[in-house]
Parts: sequence; structure tokens; C-alpha cells
Amino acid sequence: MTGRSGRSGEARPVSLLAHLSLARRSLSGQVFALEAVIVLVLITAATLALVFQARYDSQQDARHRSLAAAEAFAHAPGLPAALASSNPTAALQARAEGARRASGVDFIAVLSKDGVRYTDSRPELIGRRATGDLARAVAGQPFTEVFTGQPSDAVRAVVPVRDDRGAVIGLVSTGIEVQNVGQVLRGQLPLLLGSAAGALLLGTGGVALVSRRLRRQTRGLGATEMARMNEHHEAVLHAVREGVLIVDADHRLLLANDEARRLLDLPPDAEQRHVGDLGLDPGMTELLVSGRVATDEVHLAGDRLLAVNVRPTKAFGGRASGSVMTLRDTTELAALSGRAEVARERLQLLYDAGVRIGTSLDVVRTAEELSEVAVPRFADFVTVELLEPVLRGDEPTPAPGMHTEMRRAAMSGVRSDQPLQPVGDVIRFVVPTAPMAAALDAGRGVLAPDLNAAMGWRAQDADGTRVALDYGLHSLISVPLQARGVVLGMANFWRAADTPEAFDEEDLSFAEELGARAAVSIDNARRYTREHATAVTLQRSLLPRVLPDVSAVDVAFRYLPAKAGVGGDWFDVIPLPGARVALVVGDVVGHGVHAAATMGRLRTAVHNFSTLDMPPDELLGHLDELIDRIDQMESAEPDPGDPEGQEVEETAGITGATCLYAVYDPVSGLCTLASAGHPGPALVHADGRVEFPELPTGLPLGVGGMPFETSTLRLSEGSRLVLFTDGLLEDRDRDFDTGLTLLGETLSRPGRSPDQACSDVLAALLFPSPSDDIALLVADTRRLEPSRIAEWEVPGDPVAVSRVRREAAAQLVAWGLEEVSFSAELVLSELTTNAIRYGNAPIRVRLLHDRNLICEVSDGSSTSPHLRYAATTDEGGRGLFLVAQYAERWGTRYTERGKVIWAELSPAGGGEPPSAPLDLDALEDLAW
Repeated sequence: MTGRSGRSGEARPVSLLAHLSLARRSLSGQVFALEAVIVLVLITAATLALVFQARYDSQQDARHRSLAAAEAFAHAPGLPAALASSNPTAALQARAEGARRASGVDFIAVLSKDGVRYTDSRPELIGRRATGDLARAVAGQPFTEVFTGQPSDAVRAVVPVRDDRGAVIGLVSTGIEVQNVGQVLRGQLPLLLGSAAGALLLGTGGVALVSRRLRRQTRGLGATEMARMNEHHEAVLHAVREGVLIVDADHRLLLANDEARRLLDLPPDAEQRHVGDLGLDPGMTELLVSGRVATDEVHLAGDRLLAVNVRPTKAFGGRASGSVMTLRDTTELAALSGRAEVARERLQLLYDAGVRIGTSLDVVRTAEELSEVAVPRFADFVTVELLEPVLRGDEPTPAPGMHTEMRRAAMSGVRSDQPLQPVGDVIRFVVPTAPMAAALDAGRGVLAPDLNAAMGWRAQDADGTRVALDYGLHSLISVPLQARGVVLGMANFWRAADTPEAFDEEDLSFAEELGARAAVSIDNARRYTREHATAVTLQRSLLPRVLPDVSAVDVAFRYLPAKAGVGGDWFDVIPLPGARVALVVGDVVGHGVHAAATMGRLRTAVHNFSTLDMPPDELLGHLDELIDRIDQMESAEPDPGDPEGQEVEETAGITGATCLYAVYDPVSGLCTLASAGHPGPALVHADGRVEFPELPTGLPLGVGGMPFETSTLRLSEGSRLVLFTDGLLEDRDRDFDTGLTLLGETLSRPGRSPDQACSDVLAALLFPSPSDDIALLVADTRRLEPSRIAEWEVPGDPVAVSRVRREAAAQLVAWGLEEVSFSAELVLSELTTNAIRYGNAPIRVRLLHDRNLICEVSDGSSTSPHLRYAATTDEGGRGLFLVAQYAERWGTRYTERGKVIWAELSPAGGGEPPSAPLDLDALEDLAW
């Protein structure tokens, strides 16, 4: 038991938290707090000084390194001669890059006196003028500076380059980017912060020891604490409006405060007497003698009802424990218990309304929840009418006469045989004095306690109101449903013969509170309905409606939006040159308009990147960079000085996106895939065996930092690729692995078309209420028959062009494509001639007889030709122009060891050869 001094009989160690808790009570605590603050300030100041010094040293080191690298390169042998050459970039770019890597700087740029870059670590900057003031270097004075601007902030040095006569003929600029300068400081921060934390712990520990010594000397007490202890004692004895009795182990009264004496009518000498001699109620005496615990037991003391609580006291000094009794007068509380029970029931009803109303984002269902929660605890019947625009999800407009006509959306009652108009009917409020019209006009609830006297209501529909009165409806409360000051509808609460009590003013206040809560939920559902409709419209416009008809694959697809709202899953089938096809699925995190818009942007970007015919890993890399730029632009803060920028609503960036990109070649049967955080495909072999190939799954798009990897699958004839999003497999009640097993079992059933396979997969795996979008793409792969492929090796001799033309013409006759023979010979002649003249070995020609005739010429060079218009005096340069005129499409794609120039010729649109036959051998001179 605690003594009067506030100290326990047993000494206990004082912790750091105990010291902090004493800071406002004792002298030792105040000293501890002051010394701790001083130690913290000193250590913080020292740490900041070290950080600033380290930052200064890092910047000075960057200046010295940049200047040394610039001086070394500016005085390198042969630099003046290279600057004076006709192409300084070709002569210096490789040397500058080698020097940059050797010196460890971020860039080395060789500039003209005018600041135009001859070389740069970023090739796209070559030819552009460097920003900043270069006048000192042009005047012959080397300098270093911290440069801020484009292309990046850096610590740079600029050194003049002199010729043999000492004249400045160029400049060398080197530097280290500011973000890389800070890496040294970031490497030192853990040591600095660790040292500071250690010093802080040591200092605080020393302060704690000093404070503990001081507490022992002062015993932890002061005048303020003693005064507070006395005030507490006086308050318990004389001021507290709750009776307190303390009884010892012998059942003798040790202490009774003034309130206990008043409630129990104790004699003045009650203390130290046995409780049986105090004249208490027998039940209360028995409770004190028994020593048992009691909580809010009601005992009679004269004409008072007392709520009694009894708890044992702690044993102290070897003595047995006693008990403490507290007493409260509950006589007046009992008189209010009836009204309190009614209030409790209303509060419980409001709580239930908050839980049950608005569980779905459906307008009609929310109205039904309002009617259901109020019956039968508040009303016998409840009807809810809503404006037509609200039911559609639109914003209601205050048009003239708009509120006089609503549609009944929900109705609940204690009985099914009710006299009110059914759900779906149009309810009109044409009499201004009727409770409904008066409530809409006033913007608040209206009470009609006696419907027999409500003449306005009876005048609105004489026949219907007479039936209602005969049925027993006798009281009504009409409450307008308003949110954000806009009327959404009307709620009517009716009482019939089942509840004879009429509504009163308290009921009106409760009905208004119930209606206000329901209106917010209805408005939320209305806004969601509008957003959902907008998102569905946007998504339908962004997703492919019809997939392209390609010969490489037979494709079927399914797309199902989540019940919670349209999301960002997408799919695509993109034809590629060489009869190949790209299969794409992706997933954007989130739902709603933003996710759908993001999906459209990514799908468009994939289409644009696929036209460049780059490998899947490179395409995902470009897509990752694009998302990173989009996030940076959309997360940028508006300019504080731009008043219009402050009004622009903040837009969310792309919080996460995954993508699987696969390219299938029907000639070789190879499928190349790359994944950015997306699940790999399912591969169904011709015998029905299902396999889930392991792919190197990269990071999701927008995360950045790691390159993507490709995997290559060789698909046999009749193989099936199934691409999907994770919404198909997992949900709240099923994990990903379980869904994957179920998908494999479903796909293993043979003899079904892609469309039938899609239907079977959804029937087996679809959730009743999917929480995420589902995208499914099933593609049966086909191989191009070897008889429809022709290939030739071409030696590097222009004479071989004629042989290629002859053999190609013979092959076209065998395929029955004589109508495009002339165009094909012309295209092959120009492409092969160009490859021999400007390309590198090996040179190959390939013809593919697909839906169109595809002509491909490959060589070992990575230089791509460009279409141009030759002048009338040019002897050549018209070859590619002729190819573009005779081919439906043409282009270039790059391989690991060169490039392929391809052209597609349509048998239906091949055109007729010119009336005057052209000399194809002479046309070879027109090649570009």
C-alpha cells in the first residue's frame, strides 16, 4: 500500500521514461530534461557542421577532378589537329569517351569557341550549343563552377584548347553531375548519424545518472507535490460527490467522507466502529462483512437507491487487506431510465443505419436499405422517391417543376398488403400544402401527426388517401433527401394501426437525421454510377473491339470489368512485318476513369513502339521510361506564382502497371516473350498437355532500375498460347497458385476452338463478384508451310541481282502470283542492289507467300536507308522511291547481326506493269 509520501515501501530502479515523467514534477526531473536538451543541441550542431563540411569537401574534390580531367584532355597530343579537321566529332568522340571512363568524370565535351559541342557523353547533344557563360575560357582562362541548367546540374570545368601559336581554338568541358557529387556525402551519412546517435546515448546516459543521484538527495518530493497530495485528500473527504468508505480487515470503519456520511446518515463517531454497529441496511452490512467484489449493485438506504461498488485494498506491512466501498445516488437516474431507454434505442437505430445504409454503390439498393432499416423500429411503412436524373447517376438540376415529380425507388412495411403506390410508379406532388410538397419547398422535414386533418395530403389524391385512411395510416413525416444542398429525392415515414402513437417533434428530428445520413450515401452511389458509366464508355473506346485477321494465330478474347468499377487491364494483337504477330496483355493498378485512361495511354504507346519492330525487352524498356516521364510530369507541383495552376486539380500518376509482350514468328515457330511484373502465359501443347513456362519476370513498369530479359519458346504445330491477367486467377477467396492449377485443368480439355476455350475458362474460374478486371487472350498458333517460303544466298556481286530476279519470278509462277511478278522483281532488284552496294555480308533474300507477298532482303549492316526525292540531275537515289510506289508497305527491322528491309505486295493490288517494259538491269543504277 502506498504511503502518504507517495513512495512505496520497496525501492525500485528508475528508468529513463520515469525520469522523463518526473520532468514537470520534481527538481531532478527538470534538471534531467534541461541537460538532455543541451546534449541534444550540442550533438545536433556538431553533426550538422560535419555534414556541411563533408558536402563542401565533396564539391571541392569534384572541382579538382573536373579541372584535372579537362586540363589533361585539352593538352592531349593531336587535339588541335582534330579540331581543325573537317569532322572533329568523328575524330574526337571515341577519345573523349575513353578519357571520360578513365578519369571517372560524368562527361567530357569538346566545344568550339562558340560553345557548339563536337563531342559529348550524350550523343543527342552533339551539335548543340552549351549553355552557361564560357567567356572566360574563350579568353584563355580555365575555370570551374557549379553549373545549374540543361542538360543537368553539375560541377564542371572549362579549359581552353590552344594551337601552336597559343591562340584559343576550342574548349574542353568536363564535369561531375551534382547528384553524383552527393553520393560521397550519402556514403558518409550512416557513419555520421551513427556517431551522433552513440554520442546522444552516452550523453543521455550520463545525464540520467546525474538526475538519479539528485533524485536520491531530494527524495523526489517538493512543495508542489505535497500541496497536491493535500488537495487530493481534502477533495476526497469533502468535495467529491461520491461516497467513500474504507474498512479494515477487522471490518471496522477507517474513513468515511462527507458524501458517505450524508447518504448513509452515519453518526459523528462512526470511524473505528464495527460496520455492524453503524445502522446500515442489512444487505449493505452483509456486503461489507463478506469482503466480496461488487459492481453497481443497487441497495436501499432509507428512501434512496444507491449504486454500490466494492474492491479490496492491497496488503501493506504484513497486514491483511480491507475493502473500499463507493456509493452513488441513483434515485433521480431511475426516474429518467424510461426516457434514456428510448434515446438509447434511437442511437442504436442511427448506428445501425450508418452500418446498413450505403453498403453498395447502387442508388436503388441504397434507397431500399433506408426503407428497411426504419421498419419496424421507427415506422410501420417507409417509401423512398428519387428524381429521375439521380436514378441515372446524373447531377439533378434545379429546373422549374422538377421536384413535383419523382419515381418511387423503394418501399418497406410491416405488412405486404399496403395501400401505397408500388415501386416504379411516378409520384407527383401537385398540392403545395401537402406534407411532401411543403417539405421540398422548405428544405426540411414536415410532420403531419394526424392524417385525417391533413387536408393538403387528402386533396392530392382523394381516392388513394381515403383507402390509406381506411387501412389505418394515421401519421406521416416527410423528409427531403438533400446532399451538398441539392435535393435528390424524398423519404416518407408512415405509422398505421400497428403503432397507435403518432409521430412527435422528437421523431421529426430523428427522421431528419436519418434522411441526412441516407442522402449522403445515395449521393455517393449516384456519383459512382456516373463515374462508372464514364469509365465504361472511356474503356470501350480504348480497348480493341475487333482483333486484326492474321494468319499466324487464331485468336479469341474475353474482357470483364470488375464489379467494383472499370479497371486498367488491356490486351492486344498487333500484326508485325514478316507474317509475325505480337500478343500483349497488361494491367494497370486501380479502378475508375484514371485507370482506364492510363490503360489507353499504355496501349497506344505499345502500338507506337511495336511499329519500330524492336525486341520485347527493348519495347518494355521504352515503355518503362515513358511511364517514368509521365509520373514525373503528373506529380510535379504547380507553380506557386501561377494562379491558374493553383486551381488545377492534382492528378495521380501511374501507381503501378504490368505488361507481357510476346512476338510469334510463324516461319520459325519461335515465340519471344518479355514480362514487366506480369504473370507468364500458359502453353497448351497439341496433345493437351498444359505447361506454364518460367519467364524472367522483371519489375513492374515505372519502377525502373533493372533491364528486362527475354525468353524464347519453340512452339510446335497446333500449340496454344493463353495470356491472362491476375484477376482471372486470384481473389479474396482464392490465391494465385490455386487459380493457376484450376486454369491448367480447364485448358487441358482437347478439341475446342479458342472461343470455346475462353468460355470454358470463364465458366470454371469466374468469381460471382470479381474484385479485379479479367483479360483473357487465347491464341492457336499456325506455322507457315515450307512450300510457301523461298530463300537465296546472294554473293556480293552486282551480277547476282539478275539471277535473284529470275529465280524469284520462277517461284512466283509456281505460287500462281504472276500478277505481282513485275512489282516483285522491281522491289527485289532495288533492295538487293542496295544491299550489295552499301551493306555487309551475308546477304539473303527471302520470299514469304502469306496473305500478301512479303519480300525481305537482309544483310550484316545496321545502316538503314531513308526515302528521299532525287534531283533531276542525280544519277541515282530513286530506288527506295520506286519500292514505296510499288509496295503496299515497306520498312526496316534490325536483327542481332544486321537488318532486314521488307516490302509487302498485295496480289489484289499489285497493279499492271507499265506499257513500255522497263529495263530492270538499268534500274539498278537508280538504287539509293
